[in-house]
Amino acid sequence: MNTMKRLIRISLALALLAGATPLATFAAPPPPPPPPPSDADADAGPPLPDWEHLSAQQRELLIAPMRQRWNDSPQQRRRMFEHAQRWQSMTPEQRERARKGARRYEDMSPQQREEARVLFERMRALPPEQRKALRDRWEAMTPQQRDAWIKANASPETRTAPGSR
Repeated sequence: MNTMKRLIRISLALALLAGATPLATFAAPPPPPPPPPSDADADAGPPLPDWEHLSAQQRELLIAPMRQRWNDSPQQRRRMFEHAQRWQSMTPEQRERARKGARRYEDMSPQQREEARVLFERMRALPPEQRKALRDRWEAMTPQQRDAWIKANASPETRTAPGSR
């Protein structure tokens, strides 16, 4: 009788395992979505026409976000317009450096952004040889010395909250 109970238990266990395998297959989570396209894949697909050959709908799709920003921020219009003029005067190499700098800034912590803002504001007012001297001094400073320098050199404009500029 004892052997019979063991056989029944083993049979039930095997039956459960056999039935659980197909169920586990259906219950498995779906595979993760494919990664987003990289910059190299951004232009994959058929080439798009130049501006003159875009439809009115395609042009509107591209312009609408800028129109919204312009209408939502009257106090920022002059800055946006001057930025657009400056962008137009840049060489392709200067534009690429600006894009890389913007990506690097986006990846910074709030503290690093604050340091970058203050340092940039101070350096932009200096002639090239003094900029180099400040950059060399900055690289030689300890984190505590940098914090003290930032506090001593932050103007009211650069003391704004991150993301408010």
